[in-house]
Amino acid sequence: MSWLYSNLALAAALLVAALFAGMLALLELGRRLGKRRLAQDPEGARAGLGGVEGAVFGLLALLIAFTFSGAAGRFDTRRRLIAEEANAIGTAWLRLDLLPEGRQPAMRELFRRFLDARLEIYRALPDVRAAEEALARATALQGEIWDSAVAAGNEAPPQVTLLLLPALNAMFDVATSRLAAVRSHQPVVIFALLFGLAFGCSLLAGFGMAPGAERSWLHMLGFAAILVVSIYAILDLEFPRMGLIHVDAADQLLLELRRGMEASSEPAR
Repeated sequence: MSWLYSNLALAAALLVAALFAGMLALLELGRRLGKRRLAQDPEGARAGLGGVEGAVFGLLALLIAFTFSGAAGRFDTRRRLIAEEANAIGTAWLRLDLLPEGRQPAMRELFRRFLDARLEIYRALPDVRAAEEALARATALQGEIWDSAVAAGNEAPPQVTLLLLPALNAMFDVATSRLAAVRSHQPVVIFALLFGLAFGCSLLAGFGMAPGAERSWLHMLGFAAILVVSIYAILDLEFPRMGLIHVDAADQLLLELRRGMEASSEPAR
C-alpha cells in the first residue's frame, strides 16, 4: 500500500491507460460480435437491446456522478479543514499572550515547531514515510505543548487556563480531523464496479456500431477518451497532492500564519 501511495501519479496514469486500451479493444470486440449476430439474424439482431443498453449506460452515468460528487465533497472538506486548522492555531497562538511572560518564549517556540511539522506532513507527500515521520514529530509536540500549557497555567489566574486549554484542544482536534479526511476515500469496490461498467458499456457500444460498414474512429476514440478522463479526474480528486490536483491555495493560510509567527519573534525596531 505504501508503494501505491508513493507512486500514485504513475499508478493512476498506467491504470487509465490500461482502461483506455481495454475499452478500445472491447469496442472492437463488440463490433465484431455484432457483425456476426447481424449475419446470423439480420432482422432480430437488435431486437430488445435498447432497454438493456439504456439501463447499463444509465447505471454507468449514475455511478460516475456518485463517485465524482463524493470525491469533490471530500476535496472541499480537506480544503475547509486547512482553513479551520489555521484559525485554531492562530487563536491558540494569540492566547499565549495571557501566560506569564517567562513562559511565553518556550511555548511560542513549541508552536513554531509544531506548525513546521504539520506543514511538512502534507508537503512531503507522496513520500509516505517522510509524511509519517513528520506526523510522529507533530504528535510528540502536541504532548509537549499540552504539558507546558498546564504547567504555565498553574502560575497564572484560573481564567487563563479556561481560555488557553480549550483553544489547544480545538487545535489538536482539527489536526486529527485533517488526518481522518486525508485517509478517507471511496471504497475500492466502487472503483472496481466503475471500471467493470466502463468495460461492459464499451462492449455494448461496439455491438451497437455493428450495422455501420466502416469503423467510426471518432466515436470509438471519443467514447473511450471521455470516460477515461472523467474517471481520472475522480481519482485525482480522491488523492490530491499526489496527482495533478492540489490544495496549495488553502495551504497558503498556514504558510502565512507561520510567517506571522516568525515576524512576531523579531525585536521591534
